[in-house]
Amino acid sequence: MKDQLVRHSQPDVAVLPYQAEVIELIRQARLDGRHVLLVTGSHISLAKKVAAHVGLFDDVWGSTLDRNLIGRHKALLLEQQFGAGRFEYVANGRVDIAVWGRAWGAVTVNAPRSVVRQVAAMGIPHRDIQLPHAGWRTWLRAIRLQQWLKNLLLFVPVMTAHEMLNVEALAAAVLAFVCFGACASATYIINDLLDLDADRHHHKKRNRPFAAGAIDLRAGVAAVLLLLLTGLGLSWLLPEGFQFALGAYLVVTLLYSLRLKRVASLDVIVLAGLYTLRIIAGAFAASINLSFWLLAFSMFIFLSLAIVKRVAELVEVRKEEEAIGKALGKLRGREYATQDTMMLQSLGAASGYLSVLVLALYIHSPEVTGLYRAPELLWLIAPLMLLWVTRLWMVTARGYMDEDPIYFAVKDPETWATGALVAGILIAATMMQL
Repeated sequence: MKDQLVRHSQPDVAVLPYQAEVIELIRQARLDGRHVLLVTGSHISLAKKVAAHVGLFDDVWGSTLDRNLIGRHKALLLEQQFGAGRFEYVANGRVDIAVWGRAWGAVTVNAPRSVVRQVAAMGIPHRDIQLPHAGWRTWLRAIRLQQWLKNLLLFVPVMTAHEMLNVEALAAAVLAFVCFGACASATYIINDLLDLDADRHHHKKRNRPFAAGAIDLRAGVAAVLLLLLTGLGLSWLLPEGFQFALGAYLVVTLLYSLRLKRVASLDVIVLAGLYTLRIIAGAFAASINLSFWLLAFSMFIFLSLAIVKRVAELVEVRKEEEAIGKALGKLRGREYATQDTMMLQSLGAASGYLSVLVLALYIHSPEVTGLYRAPELLWLIAPLMLLWVTRLWMVTARGYMDEDPIYFAVKDPETWATGALVAGILIAATMMQL
């Protein structure tokens, strides 16, 4: 299996998250005149690339098509080459206990406490290196808690239907928020695990917990299962329509992570659809009928935001190209090149303005008179939205946009001011009588 895996995919060893403490241990051994080998259960071709990159090993042994170099197989090979008790072994797993049993000395690196105790009980010289473990702040970054802000869209149907004082509808929306948050965090982790190589080549994304090696990949898989069980389990307390919407969100998100994000144009439409799906799910959770106008507005404004995300990435690539003086081609893991920037800017800005047009048509529709006592005041929202969309695209074109427009909006004072004014107009239009 290892042989087949390495034939189909090999990571770029230059960007792997190497542990500085272990590199220093190797350097010190070489300064002491010791013979240092890389002896690994990983495939020999991958091991040789790592050894060449690190440049500190005298020889390399690894697994081949005929030999899986782990556990007792590794122990027997080392004993045959050097003799029992004539080598010091550095490792971190339970499978390595068989090797330490034949070694002169042991170094455990970030090993489980049970493994450390077993090695210490062997009575051989032993050093234990414990690297910093992932704390709660690291895990919050891994599950992208800040992205839960997107799930506030679940409350939009409750607000637009003027049901914020309906305790039952509000409680259902809160529970739906938690369900979507847990499931969305699971999909973010899956996406990070699938995008490890691309993220490690990115100037910002390489600092994500999994790409940087701050969290063990196996812990990430366990977290995915826990988050999915939590989100899907709680969803059974909500109407069936919400469960279908949540299931659709998970399926489409996984398809996006596996394939759709690499299909130009389709990727931004899928992203816009995932935003809109949150609004649909919120309506199902609170048992509220969806408005045609809300869906139409959502489709255009979220498509604009999705394109902002891609244009921001392309602007960063263009800056890098200018800095190094050569073209880099397409975005890593995407089907866009810097030549697409101008066209995407036009499409994104047009989509944003179309959302304002839908808003204007809604204000002029008969449905408004049943919800607002002074619907004429709602016309004030249109120029505010035009200003916000225009500024959003100017900021993006100038290269000041964080790659996630939602995260940018949360930090942006002008967005907060626009939101406050819109909220004030909505309240006034609801309460006042002109």
